[in-house]
Amino acid sequence: MELGAKLRDMRQRKDLTQEELADRCELTKGYISQLENDLTSPSIATLCDLLNALGSSLSDFFREETDEKIVFSEAEYIEKQSEGMIWNWVIPNAQKNMMEPVLVELEAGASTQVDFPHEGEEFGYVLQGRIGIICAGKCWIAKKGESFYFTSDREHYIANKGKGKARFLWISTPPNF
Repeated sequence: MELGAKLRDMRQRKDLTQEELADRCELTKGYISQLENDLTSPSIATLCDLLNALGSSLSDFFREETDEKIVFSEAEYIEKQSEGMIWNWVIPNAQKNMMEPVLVELEAGASTQVDFPHEGEEFGYVLQGRIGIICAGKCWIAKKGESFYFTSDREHYIANKGKGKARFLWISTPPNF
């Protein structure tokens, strides 16, 4: 960790000069400059004083920031093809998340495999075609522009009930696909 660069960034975000920060902490401008250029290291007490003047704390200062990925491109999708079906995991490694969205394409007459009862919930939105959502032997039809939702506590699967290809976004929580 580059302590000096992080302190400089925090000071600049607070719109403080080195001299202003030094005055608030009873330090010299030269000492602040040395810290920001990693030419010296502060004691814990001095670092606490600096962070307090900058509106932060030791725990916040040393917390590792992760670069959270927010947007995913089509090139990052993971695709799996099987008989009459294409699965696109639109969020790579979504198994580690609380929900798992999958873009599913079913050819006419195709269906997903039967999913046995498990904890969780299922949500879907039909992008193209007409599908049947089969839960515990009962079938509900959803067409383009419609959505579906059910708890996963019964046997279920989805079948293409139209004459052409069907496409739908299917989201499961917890990840199950």
